[in-house]
Amino acid sequence: MSIPVPAPDQPIRRGQSLRVWVVTSSIVLLLATGGLIWWFGSWSDPGFIEYPMLHPTDIPTTVAVAPNGAIWFTIDFSDAIGLLRNGKIERLPKGTQNLEPMGLAVASDGSAWYTDSPARLISRISQSGEITSFPLSTPIARLGRIAVAPDGSVWFAESTSYSITRLKEGEFTRYVIESVRGGPFGVTVDAQGTAWATLQSGNALVRISPSGEMTEIEVPTRASSPSDIAVDATGAVWFLEFRTDKIGRYADGRFAEFPVPSNEKAGLAGLTVAPDGSVWFGMLRTHSLGRLHNGVFKKFRLPRPDARPYSVAADAAGNIWYTDISGWLGMLPADQAKVN
Repeated sequence: MSIPVPAPDQPIRRGQSLRVWVVTSSIVLLLATGGLIWWFGSWSDPGFIEYPMLHPTDIPTTVAVAPNGAIWFTIDFSDAIGLLRNGKIERLPKGTQNLEPMGLAVASDGSAWYTDSPARLISRISQSGEITSFPLSTPIARLGRIAVAPDGSVWFAESTSYSITRLKEGEFTRYVIESVRGGPFGVTVDAQGTAWATLQSGNALVRISPSGEMTEIEVPTRASSPSDIAVDATGAVWFLEFRTDKIGRYADGRFAEFPVPSNEKAGLAGLTVAPDGSVWFGMLRTHSLGRLHNGVFKKFRLPRPDARPYSVAADAAGNIWYTDISGWLGMLPADQAKVN
């Protein structure tokens, strides 16, 4: 069945007139290990809404939600930052070419902070397109995720400097990783101002207290390659274990690990915690979003079999936003995403 491509400012509403795949049966599997349940829903689309990119070469990469409901996203191999507002996608020029634009976070005023590795910059862009940049002192830069703390300071992973770095009032402070393997990638900040990060090669979490004390915490599963990280409303820390297809949780000094049931490597990418406490993530290799709630997994297959969801974010209403690097910005509405 051919599907008409809408004008760039018109979303495709999946699950209404444009249902792509319909499979009438669903399978419920009970996994003996840990007793976790994975529900394989039908390969149909439960009401996804998707927006095609304005340019056919645009690769939407990382997504973040502003307090006013605007959706920011980075675009690989382009010189722009993406913004969805009032149902329309815009490209805001940033002046330099993107390459692996992994870091994106939103401030309380709705502006976005982003990493710019090729230009060696940490930059802020307002919704009117005004940009303020802070140059890094290193001759090269490979930057991971970025986060905005409650006090307005900005934290980011700086792989080339083996550090988790804070930008506050125009000044950089580097917290250098002790592990020789390192590989800082994911960053988040909790409500108390404690920064958390992942070390992909070091197989550890990093905790940096508000006073600057840094602690490395080894992840139980060896060579798990922890990547994206998020903190929920209770202060529990959630993270992806990329190589071992697990979702990790760290709280009260203890780890819990939840294997993602799949017949193939899931390709975990992107992590967010929704207002109801459910944990959402992308699965690049299975063309799906995943949800973990109270130890129960559920898979939401995206409308197209070539979909590759890379980043996810939840808005205040519980809608789940995602970037699909095959050229789409999408959303699973809250009424479809909620836990029944």
